[in-house]
Amino acid sequence: MKVEIGHNVQVHYKGTFSDGTEFDNSWARERPLSFKVGDHRMISGFSTAVVGMKNGEKRNVTLAPEQAYGPHIAEATRSVPLGEFGDMKIEVGGMIRGNGPTGPFVARVTDVNEENATIDMNHPLAGKELNFEIELVTNYGTMPNTPSAPGSAPSVVAPPTTDSADSE
Repeated sequence: MKVEIGHNVQVHYKGTFSDGTEFDNSWARERPLSFKVGDHRMISGFSTAVVGMKNGEKRNVTLAPEQAYGPHIAEATRSVPLGEFGDMKIEVGGMIRGNGPTGPFVARVTDVNEENATIDMNHPLAGKELNFEIELVTNYGTMPNTPSAPGSAPSVVAPPTTDSADSE
């Protein structure tokens, strides 16, 4: 049976950047990813890529940022006075958690000087072209109560995190 929109599927995948650097791999975790095709919980290009596949079939796809995590948005980057982080150690490449006017957020520290830290609240894969090798493990069709795995999107290997801080 070929995958259609609305089918519940399990896939294995490997995600790489254009330079070949691997950012995620379900085979390495020995745990396939389960999701419902077309339910908007997956990045659109990944969900679309499995349509038409049969069990055991492998497919290689390249996704533009618009099919994945979207473009990098400059307005999602801001400079924050170091005093707002309290005693937290702020390092370039570190991740912080905070609360802003629209709710909780996670941001990557991209620059630190004597007075401020620059944080980027874009998804770490925003603005990047992504390559996926996908293998359809099982197509359950539209059967209810099919196996599911926690999470709804390929996970991301992010820079090391630091202690969390709340900033507004």
